[in-house]
Amino acid sequence: MQAGADGVRSIGLAISGLGQPTFPRAATGVASHRPPGSDGAMDRIPYLDKQLTRWRVGRSTFLALPEEGARLMNWSTVLGDGSVRDVIHWPELTTSADLDKVRGGNPILFPFAARTFDRGDIHHWRDPRGVRRVMPMHGLARQCPFRVTRCDAHGFAAVMVPGEEARACYPFNYEFTVDYRFAPLGLTCEFTLENFGAEPLPWSAGHHFYFTVPWSEGAARSDYLIRIPASRRLRQDAAGQLVPGPALQTEESLANPALIDAVHLGFRHNTVVFGERGRPGDVTVRLGTEPVPPPAATVVTWTQDDTSPFYCVEPWMGPPNAAEHGLGLHLVEPGAKERFSVSVALTS
Repeated sequence: MQAGADGVRSIGLAISGLGQPTFPRAATGVASHRPPGSDGAMDRIPYLDKQLTRWRVGRSTFLALPEEGARLMNWSTVLGDGSVRDVIHWPELTTSADLDKVRGGNPILFPFAARTFDRGDIHHWRDPRGVRRVMPMHGLARQCPFRVTRCDAHGFAAVMVPGEEARACYPFNYEFTVDYRFAPLGLTCEFTLENFGAEPLPWSAGHHFYFTVPWSEGAARSDYLIRIPASRRLRQDAAGQLVPGPALQTEESLANPALIDAVHLGFRHNTVVFGERGRPGDVTVRLGTEPVPPPAATVVTWTQDDTSPFYCVEPWMGPPNAAEHGLGLHLVEPGAKERFSVSVALTS
């Protein structure tokens, strides 16, 4: 945890990655916005019954639905040979129903990541006053509306607008902002949680990036390796407690089932890498700006099954169920704000 020049506490994480587009790429007749001196352009495109915002910055195209979950849906880039590769996976859909539950893009996990428990009961937590409350899987943000406060040629910022259900789950006076900035071969996403209340505000948020794997035609997941310099591996048991995790090597095949739902922390240095054996295009995940990240900084590795066209490498502020066991739980003091930043860049 670091204090920035403005006195706001910051936690920085950084990611890099690579990845067949499922979205329309032709011009839609909507005017692009290109401010003087900018190398980016922004427009709107139809998708099912929605209107997505599209950014084209250098060789990269980003698609998002800022008003619904501040959801980044797809990121693709044009390679040197002219082909297009997805970095962030999005499946082909026929309906926009239950868009918040789609396995793709980057769902925002706030205020807590994954499963919370209260004394063994899943999808509950106990607030600082001792009141037992409901907390959905991965929190509230992905199913909440957002109010866009910035939308320009290089990204957007949006503030979560909690409804009655969300306020019952997390009954505090706060403002949660998601701020994306896009670059020719990368992005930065920063969370800001500001506490307007009179008591400390608990959170342990994260990202759920669905990286396209495999990204080479004809490759299999077994062709990919991941290097994670963690000194601890944990799992979450059926009651929500952290227990010893699998014994893994620093370098493992992405086909190793022991990686699924593994919680990696205690990093010796700040760089995680995965990619295809003997080929360029590794995905590099850097945890923070310091050579060694905070002890509770967490990466979770997950995929749905052996045939899934994605692999998730998820940077979180701390392990799951932080509100109960306290590891990786952050408290924002009254009148203060805290930031959590993730940067993603492609290797060449």
